[in-house]
Amino acid sequence: MELGEDAKKIVVTTPVGHVGARVVQLLVQAGVRPTVLMRDPGRLDSAMGEFVDVVRVDQGDADAVVRATVGADRLFWVDPPALVDGDPVAGFARMGASAARAVAENGIGATVFVSSVGAEKRGGAGEIDGLARTEELLDETGANVVHLRCGYFFTNLLSQLDEIRAGTLSTPWPLDHAMAWVDPRDIGEVAAARLLSDAWSGRVVQAVHGPQDLTFAQVAEILGRQMSREVTPIRLVDKEFREMLRSAGLGQGRIDAIAGMSAGLSTGFVAENQRMVLTTTPTTLAAWASGLLR
Repeated sequence: MELGEDAKKIVVTTPVGHVGARVVQLLVQAGVRPTVLMRDPGRLDSAMGEFVDVVRVDQGDADAVVRATVGADRLFWVDPPALVDGDPVAGFARMGASAARAVAENGIGATVFVSSVGAEKRGGAGEIDGLARTEELLDETGANVVHLRCGYFFTNLLSQLDEIRAGTLSTPWPLDHAMAWVDPRDIGEVAAARLLSDAWSGRVVQAVHGPQDLTFAQVAEILGRQMSREVTPIRLVDKEFREMLRSAGLGQGRIDAIAGMSAGLSTGFVAENQRMVLTTTPTTLAAWASGLLR
């Protein structure tokens, strides 16, 4: 594939993730040959390998990230799970520091960062606090940046498929607490549009809220309709949720970080970006779940 002389070099992290894979696909279809950073290049679909440049990189290795982004014009950054860190918040911040150093040292003109609703609190939102620190680190570079404050991923339900098919949906969130739910593929589409556009500059916060706010009671009802059976939502109190995470083998740091999200955002929190045309994406939970659950 031949690129024009003015083609931008776009670097993409987590290119096989739920969001990153969509970003890569859309960039390639737009005629861009992105550079993708991967800890394990073997995970990339062989069919995609013809259209991208792959660099083996651990995003927590700041020196490696800087080397891999030399000459980059745009950067798509996701803080990958820092599973080796006892404190996921500190792990996310360490990843963010790699991104900020690369932006500063390589003069990367614009970054699109996948953040989360709740990062605006800057504290008290569990592992989202690590994304908030990444926002701050990128802001400190003075370079153009879009922080995509995303809602609750539909794909978070994948870890509960067996339970859902058995007829229950457990959650630490209050069953009547409405919040934004979003398809990660839609996030990828927003991210790709920003990476390809020259129509913005400065620091931008753009929420990605999905088509509607949903409670877990409504989510259970939607999932039940897709399976033609009842799914009962179950509220886990903090102690029960923490014990469930501990039984799954998680350490105390990860337990605190995961439990802290629902505890910190379920009472009195109001997102900085309200629902409007710029923050609403089209894919419904029913549409996403229909093929998966049937």
